[in-house]
Amino acid sequence: MFVSPMLLHKIDHPFDDDKYITELKLDGIRLILSKFNNTIKLYTRYNNEVTSMFPELLNLDIPDGTMLDGEIIVTDIYGRPDFEAMMERFQSRRSEHKIQYCVFDMIYFKGEKLTLSLIERKELLDSVLKQTETVVKVQWMYGHAEAYYDVVKQKELEGIVLKKASSKYQINKRSKDWLKVINYQYKDVFVTGLRKDKFGLLLAVEENGHLKPGGIMEFMVPEAKKVFYKQYQDLIKEENKKFIFLEPKIKCRVKFRNFTKAGLLRLPSFVEYKF
Repeated sequence: MFVSPMLLHKIDHPFDDDKYITELKLDGIRLILSKFNNTIKLYTRYNNEVTSMFPELLNLDIPDGTMLDGEIIVTDIYGRPDFEAMMERFQSRRSEHKIQYCVFDMIYFKGEKLTLSLIERKELLDSVLKQTETVVKVQWMYGHAEAYYDVVKQKELEGIVLKKASSKYQINKRSKDWLKVINYQYKDVFVTGLRKDKFGLLLAVEENGHLKPGGIMEFMVPEAKKVFYKQYQDLIKEENKKFIFLEPKIKCRVKFRNFTKAGLLRLPSFVEYKF
């Protein structure tokens, strides 16, 4: 059995309010675990069944008719979520990365959709789910979001989540009862090319006076795209089947999640031009 999970609404800054709980935003893959007819099945948020990919979760001791919501992660040597390692495990059965299923909510219990508040669901989860090395419950606190976010930035983690303590679980809805604050990094980059099929700009990062590849930016507001399209034709150097390559004359600031192991910007999005 699958239901589409409740999603987070994005905000720019954290706030302190004891009517909200604060959790770490985990950098992994959203996973719905359901046990119906005494059979555990696993689903991504997009309703892709991935049961066979994570056999270490299939003997979880929970009552029949239970559905859990959480994030599946792989941690690095410092205990921080490593998204690239998680994707390696997700994409290959041969990967030896050990996963953790970090559970933060319960949607169904004994076959019934829960209508309890978030705090009541957390209490029920505590009584039902036993922690192991592979399955853990996400820690949380009332308020203190601003201080916690400062710690998250210092440790270069993905961000934090603020959830209204009284909130009901809203299936298949992006709700302002659940909020996320992403710990974005910022970088000034040069545009060095344009992808031909699907929109995407090739980026380059300056390092020690030289430009090195920075990845592809797909997220850009329409107004900024219009400015780019008015300029790029005068900067064309060459092209191939996939890209038009440009002189590195257009400079802009982007925000991104982190640098990948290959040194590329992860999920860069446009902030402003640097003329």
